[in-house]
Amino acid sequence: MENVVLTVHLILALCLIGIVLLQRSEGGGLGMGGGGGGGVMSSRAAATALGKLTWIFAIAFIATSLTLTIIAAEKSDETSVLDRLGTGTASDTAPGTEPAPAPAEEMLLPPSADDTPVVPPRAD
Repeated sequence: MENVVLTVHLILALCLIGIVLLQRSEGGGLGMGGGGGGGVMSSRAAATALGKLTWIFAIAFIATSLTLTIIAAEKSDETSVLDRLGTGTASDTAPGTEPAPAPAEEMLLPPSADDTPVVPPRAD
């Protein structure tokens, strides 16, 4: 269901972009105002038809956006993104603090077999 709504949403977005680009510029900013000569529809009728089509695509786009939001909210199951990643929750540490790092010898050197501390060699 979500894939169908998402596909329709993407098609509506492309159609909306195309319709907006087809419309005549009010100020003639691009210099492609279009002439007033012949044709089945006058320039005013074409503008009205494209305007109505723009509104239809815009309303459908908003409807699919809301539908996708509702579907995503139902799928969330009240869980955090961090819970889904398995990294714990944000309440594990206080805000603005980071967990304490491990001691250097635990990170760099493997443990010894007889539990004697391993001292790293000195770089002289």
